[in-house]
Amino acid sequence: MTTNQIPATQNEAWGFWGTMNENASAAWPLAMNAISDATGQPLESVRIFLDSCHGRHFADDVQNGLYEGKALADAINAATQRWMGWTIGRQTSKQYGIPRGMAYLTGFVIHCAIIDEREAA
Repeated sequence: MTTNQIPATQNEAWGFWGTMNENASAAWPLAMNAISDATGQPLESVRIFLDSCHGRHFADDVQNGLYEGKALADAINAATQRWMGWTIGRQTSKQYGIPRGMAYLTGFVIHCAIIDEREAA
C-alpha cells in the first residue's frame, strides 16, 4: 500500500495556512485530502490552491465552521461540500476562464494549478 505524501505549504504567512493560525498544522492534511478526494485533483494542485488567495477564502469558510462549534474535520468537510455545491457562473467564467457550470472548488483548484504552471514556464 502506498501513501501519497502531503506537500508542505509554500505560503505560511497567507493563503489557507496563514488564515488557519494555530489550527494550520492540523488543518492542512485534512483539507488537502478532503479537497483532493472531492475534486479528483492531485495533491500538488490542491497545495497551489490552498496557498493562493482562493485558499484564504476557503480557510475563512472553515473558520466560520469552527466559530459555529464544529470540530476541525467537520468544518473542513462542510466547507468542501459547500464549495463543491456551488457552480461557476457567467461572470466568474468570464473573469477566470473556468467553464460555466463546473463545481466551484474543482474549477478554482484547476485554475490555480494552470496559473502556477503558466508562471513557471
